[in-house]
Amino acid sequence: MDKDEFLYVTGRKKDIIVLKNGKNVYPEEIELLINKLPYVKESLVYQREQSKTDTMLCAKIVYDEEIIREILGDKTKEEYQKIIWEEIKKINQTLPVFKHIKNIQITTEELIKTTTQKVKRYEELKKIK
Repeated sequence: MDKDEFLYVTGRKKDIIVLKNGKNVYPEEIELLINKLPYVKESLVYQREQSKTDTMLCAKIVYDEEIIREILGDKTKEEYQKIIWEEIKKINQTLPVFKHIKNIQITTEELIKTTTQKVKRYEELKKIK
């Protein structure tokens, strides 16, 4: 709720990531920022166990091969990953520390979707793990 008492829905309850410190993260909020990058088709933010007492946020990023080549030139996947990671660091600077992305995975393979084009988050998480 903002200062003018407008209520904003920031994500679906079942998609909330609850970190071990009790903080709630709405992955859609971070995905929206990542998807604003011109060569990113879509993304998925998820949590991964870092240790028994801590979790970290990760992102699977689907990039558009043609657009990334136009913007950044012809490079290897590893070079693209480094460049995208630098952009993620910039996004992290705009977020509270507990919402920082700590690891990324890039791919050209589109995420699994329903017939209405919504990402099947749990199917993707099974595939990642």
